[in-house]
Amino acid sequence: MKNKLLLIFSICSVLISFSQNGKVYDNLTMKSSILKGERKFAVYLPPDYETSQRSYPVLYLLHGSGDDQTGWVQFGEILHIADKSIKEGTSTSMIVVMPDANTGKKGYFNSIEEHWLYEDFFFKEFMPYIEKTYRIKSDKRFRAIAGLSMGGGGAFVYALHHPELFSSACPLSASLGPLSLESFKNRLKNNNSSITDETKIQTYFEQHYVISLIENKTLDDLKSVRWFIDCGDDDFLYEGNSLSHIALRKKNVPHEYRVRDGAHTWTYWRESLPAVLSFVSDAFHQH
Repeated sequence: MKNKLLLIFSICSVLISFSQNGKVYDNLTMKSSILKGERKFAVYLPPDYETSQRSYPVLYLLHGSGDDQTGWVQFGEILHIADKSIKEGTSTSMIVVMPDANTGKKGYFNSIEEHWLYEDFFFKEFMPYIEKTYRIKSDKRFRAIAGLSMGGGGAFVYALHHPELFSSACPLSASLGPLSLESFKNRLKNNNSSITDETKIQTYFEQHYVISLIENKTLDDLKSVRWFIDCGDDDFLYEGNSLSHIALRKKNVPHEYRVRDGAHTWTYWRESLPAVLSFVSDAFHQH
């Protein structure tokens, strides 16, 4: 009788564990002294988060222009896709964090005028807050970053600025901004920027243009991050993504480069997300 009860209990435990779902909170806030206000973010917690005491790897997932922290929740279906990937064993349990970069000013970088310091906020306030608030493993190996379009450019640059922090980076249909210094100068002019110092303009451009960053980074830094670049064959941002692939190839940096049938659409990115979760999980796992 005792053995039967243990068997029933074990079966019930397995069934419960398989029936659990993750949870998404998409209207969370934290205070930022750098950006002088409340900042919103969303979090995906894996199915076993509330029933375990362990710590988890983390993926920072950045939205595109026109969206906010709810983009990957509403249109990217992070809850359904992450739950499915974890249950099918194609990705490990992880926490996914989605910040808002569409309030106050739009974008993931410090402004050239230095009156909006979003990148400073992300690394000095946001990441430390997240990794103290949730049970997150703090080693580089257990931290990854990804994003689409504007967020793809953000993920690319963040990983190039801080290769010591991320084990994997997955830019999807990345917007790399102006692809030449002259184009960048024209953008500043069209935006009525007050910055006219040529040296400052060139330095800022080189610090935020992915190709320049790849060319100027050491091989050890570049190889310390696992790269996954994905862009549709009909995407209008194909040129920057192709150039980043070529720049990495020229320096013999191992990376994955995917070109699939598709355009700059959520249909494409929803199909990319399972591959991203699987790719970053490879770094989280022990081989």
